[in-house]
Amino acid sequence: MKGKLLILILIFAVGLWANGLNLNSLGSRAQAMGGAYVSIADDPSAVFWNPAGAGLFSSRTVGIYVAGIIPSGSYQFSPLRIDAQYSKTYLAGLFGIYYPLSEKLTLGLAVYTPSGLGTDWNGQDFAILSMGRNIKWGSKVGIMSISPVLAYRFSKKILFGVSLNANYGMMNLDTSAGTYQYSESSKGWGYGATIGLLVKPSDRFSLGLSLKTASKVSLSGDVTMDVMKVYSVLYGMDISTTSGFTRDITWPMWMGAGVSFRPTDNLILSLDVHWTQWSREDVIVTNYENSLWKLLFSFTPQKEEEMVLHWKDTIQIRFGAEYRVSDALAIRAGYYMDPSPAPDETMNVLLPSFDFNVITFGAGYSGKSYSLDIGVEYLMGKERNIAPTEHNMPGVYRMNILAPSVSFTYKF
Repeated sequence: MKGKLLILILIFAVGLWANGLNLNSLGSRAQAMGGAYVSIADDPSAVFWNPAGAGLFSSRTVGIYVAGIIPSGSYQFSPLRIDAQYSKTYLAGLFGIYYPLSEKLTLGLAVYTPSGLGTDWNGQDFAILSMGRNIKWGSKVGIMSISPVLAYRFSKKILFGVSLNANYGMMNLDTSAGTYQYSESSKGWGYGATIGLLVKPSDRFSLGLSLKTASKVSLSGDVTMDVMKVYSVLYGMDISTTSGFTRDITWPMWMGAGVSFRPTDNLILSLDVHWTQWSREDVIVTNYENSLWKLLFSFTPQKEEEMVLHWKDTIQIRFGAEYRVSDALAIRAGYYMDPSPAPDETMNVLLPSFDFNVITFGAGYSGKSYSLDIGVEYLMGKERNIAPTEHNMPGVYRMNILAPSVSFTYKF
């Protein structure tokens, strides 16, 4: 088996943490304010943005958030007359409950999806790459986090919070191994923490800092590679088309800093800067358990189980605003820039990555003990015209993502 073929497959498989995959905003109010929320974080989405915000709850609070992520993408490669389109809907959500034990201490528990996306292409659009065979091309990747939260209020001006994050990862992948199908499915756990600080010098001014530690997700599952039937015949060996495998992928460290200001009683303006350490893990290793597969791979000129990503760290700048029309009704808007961490040399159709310009808007209605919020996020991806290198899929890539959401919060 040629080493380049397996390296290409692995490149497809490890695009797990592309920026188009991360849910950039969790919670409808935060989403509508462009995710400039680290210095606010006063609703059940605090577990995601800044767990110190849980210290602001004065009563028991339950929150539910549901969002749809609707990517619309295309890929063209004119030399082979490939013109592929796709659009699909994925769901994300959060359920959180917070319980103040005293004026100073609050406990909470949240289950939510901080990451999840994928692609689902029509295999016929890529049939020329597999000698006319209808190979399935697609990916589905997601993370679900279970996070107990503790927040402590040192004073009216200083709050501290921490959450412990148990991250359950899932990954399915279908692509081509030459003219044959390659399919894998895996899942596993990783662990980390989020630490947050809120400082409120006055009722009109707030500062926030938040840090998510890196979390290594240890995936394990099964892979099927139909091309092994050919090697069974060539070498006169009974080589199974399936194998178990393991792969560790690190969810990178993230840091956010924010400031918010109330110039009037009815208006909040917020600004955040978010940094993500995509460059931490430059090499991904996939370990196949089938001994005959390992034997075949040992004769290839390159070590197929390793892949260099060459990703870079990124910085997002986010702006948000909320205007309260009345005591019950608020309207919101925001904007942020989300640069891609992935270089041209590792771009592919299964988990493509883009520079996004993002606009957001929404509204909220509050009653005596409840609030209902809606948010809409539209990510406009910059077209990428990729020249061929050894490990990518050259061509023209486009993607936009629409993400509507609704949140309901009840205090009792």
